[in-house]
Amino acid sequence: MENLDIAESMKEYHIAGAGIALIQDGRISRKAGFGVLERGQEERVTADTVFNACSISKFAAAMLALRLVGEDILALDEDVNIRLKSWRVPSNGFTQPVTLRLLLSHQSGIKDPGGSFMELDFSRSAPSIIEILEGTTPYCPEPVNIKYEPGTEFHYSDAGFCVLEQLIHDVTGVTYEELLKSKVLNPLGMDGSTLNVLGAHAAAGHDREGSLLEEKYPVYPYPAAAGLWSSAADLGKLFGELLDAMNARSKLGISQKLAEEMIRSQGCSPWTGLGVFVNGEEISSLGWGKGFQSMAVVYPRLGTGAIIMTNTDTGFHQRNGWIGETIERIL
Repeated sequence: MENLDIAESMKEYHIAGAGIALIQDGRISRKAGFGVLERGQEERVTADTVFNACSISKFAAAMLALRLVGEDILALDEDVNIRLKSWRVPSNGFTQPVTLRLLLSHQSGIKDPGGSFMELDFSRSAPSIIEILEGTTPYCPEPVNIKYEPGTEFHYSDAGFCVLEQLIHDVTGVTYEELLKSKVLNPLGMDGSTLNVLGAHAAAGHDREGSLLEEKYPVYPYPAAAGLWSSAADLGKLFGELLDAMNARSKLGISQKLAEEMIRSQGCSPWTGLGVFVNGEEISSLGWGKGFQSMAVVYPRLGTGAIIMTNTDTGFHQRNGWIGETIERIL
């Protein structure tokens, strides 16, 4: 990274700050920070600075789910209604049951309503996942149900990960936040990662002009889908755990078979694994929300990868903007 003028290239896209971690031989080989936590302030970003991971949260949720599969608490191909207690997936007359595999690969038959799954309105109390699933909140203004035969179409779905979150809570009796911390974050030493940004020292969000957001720390009240705040270095540890699992060195007890399943194309979608996107030998996870963009690109067979987190929504898809350009230069 020394030979790349990363800080200078950020200016073109008005990016306030960025954290970068590189993976080599399955381990973090380099990490660095650029820019500032907040425009107009002097504190500098480091590789350990916490950003809003947005939908990269789904990769963390998938790792937790696979650990629970390995512990025989969940099953990949079982009807989730068998273990759901507080809420059940309406079948709507379709024959294929919704399974954990279909939820993780966005092929469950669930479609997010238009304009749904926005950031938390701090003038209102945070909704429960049950309230979201029942369609009684503006975050999902209609009840979650099956819109097409499960397994036949791909539709990216935050609602599907809300079902996963409720499933995990119902089978364990433990909150998602507590379980993610005890079964994933703590064992991997992801000490900066949290679902509670109010207790974290985090980067503030900026818009595409590089201006500070009025609400500096947007919160998404559906943690499994988009609630994680993390650093590039911590996400490097999480992806490193997947690579370790593929080589029978998992700290979380995820088997080689499950790790291989995670990065394999699933069902009707050649570009979707379990909680990750698949493109040949590459897997990726992307986060894009108000004031933040991030992307992780990893080549599991090579043991290499890069994670970039920024505190600016550039308005460009990650692959087509500064993040994608920079990953191509450093990998």
